[in-house]
Amino acid sequence: MSALFPTYAKWDVKATKGQGALLTDDQGKEYLDFIAGIAVCNLGHCHPKVNEALKNQVDRLWHVSNLFQLEGQEQVAKQLVEHSVGDYVFFCNSGAEANEAAIKLARKATGKHKMVSLTNSFHGRTLGSMSATGQDKVHQGFGPLLSEFTYAPLNDVEKLQAVITEETAAVFIEVIQGEGGVRLMSQDYADSLSLICKEKNVLLVIDEIQTGIGRTGKRFAYEHYNLSPDIITLAKGLGNGFPVGAMIGKAHLKSYFEAGSHGSTFGGNPLAMAAAGAVINEVFEDDFLLSVVNKGETFIQQLQTSLKDNTLVKEIRGLGLMIGIECHSEVAPFITACREKGLLILPAGPKVIRILPPLIVTNDQLRQATEIITEVMSEQLVTNGL
Repeated sequence: MSALFPTYAKWDVKATKGQGALLTDDQGKEYLDFIAGIAVCNLGHCHPKVNEALKNQVDRLWHVSNLFQLEGQEQVAKQLVEHSVGDYVFFCNSGAEANEAAIKLARKATGKHKMVSLTNSFHGRTLGSMSATGQDKVHQGFGPLLSEFTYAPLNDVEKLQAVITEETAAVFIEVIQGEGGVRLMSQDYADSLSLICKEKNVLLVIDEIQTGIGRTGKRFAYEHYNLSPDIITLAKGLGNGFPVGAMIGKAHLKSYFEAGSHGSTFGGNPLAMAAAGAVINEVFEDDFLLSVVNKGETFIQQLQTSLKDNTLVKEIRGLGLMIGIECHSEVAPFITACREKGLLILPAGPKVIRILPPLIVTNDQLRQATEIITEVMSEQLVTNGL
């Protein structure tokens, strides 16, 4: 009998070992892990350089609090600032915490309390980040949320304009909705978003928690759309599995997060900074990012070719190695069948398969995954009598 709260619908898989894109369970069965901790282990399991950085730090210093000068914080903050449109960084422990920091900063800096986020978005499960999340299923049972959030559909400029008022502090957005179905922002919408925010003097907050740190083939996904957010939130891939989050803000916001305005006991601790620094050193290299672009394009093309005649498939979409397969029926049986054949993938809503392989995945492993998905989808056609 488990002593855990049943907050997760756990699979009957006990993971005991990971290496690269492979995961092994307690029975010795090996899986292609195309979940990567839900876009966390971007460098795969037990990446040698991340492991080495953590091992070195473990024997030096774990924690002293943010009352002290910490070299690791300065180094990682400098890396994030050099590679983004931001100027200052606040460190925390998770994506939800990063989004909470962004909500607080946007409200304080503008003196306004209303915010706009998108239908089907996901920003976390704390009270503030849950309020920012545009999904009723996440809200249910928790009573009144922050009333300041209003939701608009992705890629609908007219509805976005309609919900922004003089009281709006910020637009809170994912350029690719991950939990919401791997749905991509259009370039026209991105262009309009920038103009609207400037004209109405509204901050642009981009949640890069799932899309950032190389996942889409850029350091940050907003780069694909020529956007310049005032605030960027990060987590997941930043620590390759070690808990770490970050909020990056532009220089005009600096004075609003003065001493005592916000904090995090463990945020930016030496272990987290060691992991994040090692990750950034690997992922932010141009050749590495180009490899993600090439592998993503190859993988999507393989899937489209292999599944083009499968009538269960509605659309295959994605960017880099963040890929969704939208189907005409619920995908839970497909995901279970793939797991039984040794491939781990996720849902993104009831009818979308979400595929998030480690960025170090090999072309051979991508081919293996394509074969398993194609086989499972073909079998499901027979099962469904189609």
